[in-house]
Order: sequence, then C-alpha cells, then structure tokens
Amino acid sequence: MKKQRLFTLNVMALCCLMGLLTKKLMNPLANVITESLHIPGGISTGFSIMFLIIAAELIQTPRCGVMMGTVQGLLALIMGRVGSMGLFSPIGYIMPGLAIDLVYYLCRSPLISRTDRMVLANGLAAVTASLTANLIVFHLQGVVLWLYLCVSATCGSLYGFLGSTIAARLGSVYGQYQNKVRSKTCENI
Repeated sequence: MKKQRLFTLNVMALCCLMGLLTKKLMNPLANVITESLHIPGGISTGFSIMFLIIAAELIQTPRCGVMMGTVQGLLALIMGRVGSMGLFSPIGYIMPGLAIDLVYYLCRSPLISRTDRMVLANGLAAVTASLTANLIVFHLQGVVLWLYLCVSATCGSLYGFLGSTIAARLGSVYGQYQNKVRSKTCENI
C-alpha cells in the first residue's frame, strides 16, 4: 500500500476515534443543557461530527464522509456505544456521512471558503443525525422537534466554525507530509 494512501486512512481512522471518544466526554455537560430544554440531545453529536468534517476537509476525497460514518458506526457497535438506537446505531452515523459528502459535492467551487463549507457541512450533518435519531427512536413532534433541530443546527454550525480553525492549522502539516511522500516516491522511480 502506498504511504500516502496509508497516511490518509490513518487520518480518517484517527478522526473517527476522536469523534467517538469526545462525544462520550462531552455527553455529561451536554445532558445538563438538553435536560433543561427537555430535548433528547443534539449538542455532543455535532462536536463528534466536527472531527469527520476536519478529515473531509483535509482529505477532499469523494465518499469520505460515508466511509468514516460507516467506520464510526461499526466502531460504536464494537465498543458498545450504541446509545438509544441500539443495533440501528450505524445508520445514525452513516446518514451524517452522506450529508457531509453532499455538502462537499455541492460546494466544490473555489468561491466557497473553507469556513463556509465546514459550517454548512457540520450544521447539516448534525441536523441529519438528529432527524435520523428522531425517526428511529424519539418520535418527537411539533415545537419540541423544532427546538431539537434548532439546537442541533446551531451547535453543529458553531462546531463547524471551530473545526475550520483546526483544519486551517492541520492543513499545512497535512500538505507538507503529502508533498514529502510524493517527492520520496518520485525519487524511488
């Protein structure tokens, strides 16, 4: 396997794990807020999705979001972190991955900034995750559902903004490593 491909897969795997672990760490704080609003969640999910957005921004590969969502869903099953969705948990990770890929497909224009793209992707993926959880488990309706989706969209967008600053810092390091691997590959030929 080429070193560049291996490095890309390692970045994707690391971001999947970071998303799962930070979601678990953030849940207690998020639960204080969501319990006071009487909604099931929407805060820590957007934070966990932020790591997928960072990887999608760095890697810029088609279907990156779906691949990472699938891996994250399977890891959640293996680690026993399925939450209220149970065996349907992978669907709750794959659907936001589809939303990420959709945004990155539609926002290919160089006129759209990194920050705008990441805010939109993270916000839409967080809302998609909330809608998926609502369809499978919660069955909320009316004002409570709108509040749940608004919290998800707001938090997801804020995390997308945070993710864009992280991706800006990591982008130069990621680019330098890719150039280093390319130059070594060319020297070996």
